[in-house]
Amino acid sequence: MVDRSSYSDRTLKCRDCSGDFIWTAGEQAFFREKGLQNIPVRCPECRAARKVEMGVKPPVQHQVICAECGAHTTVPFVPRQGRPVYCGPCYSQAQDDGTHSEESVELHADS
Repeated sequence: MVDRSSYSDRTLKCRDCSGDFIWTAGEQAFFREKGLQNIPVRCPECRAARKVEMGVKPPVQHQVICAECGAHTTVPFVPRQGRPVYCGPCYSQAQDDGTHSEESVELHADS
């Protein structure tokens, strides 16, 4: 896992709309973790518009309730019967604590 504290937010200029956008420290760490070499050249809005132009459909989100705290959240999959689903903070906490294995829980998308 990449240490996110070694990164800081950067302001970049979008290739398409010329607007400024923030490339967050977390996004930079994600790029590094995944071995991605190139920094983003489009803002999130222009990236989404380009995906629509190319025919890429966004994943369908499903409303769920966190099994731990009861918060409403969405996930990009249909939850299976009998398996708990967690919001982002509860899932992260469970992973840090080691209280839930990935085989026994369904992953969150957003909180």
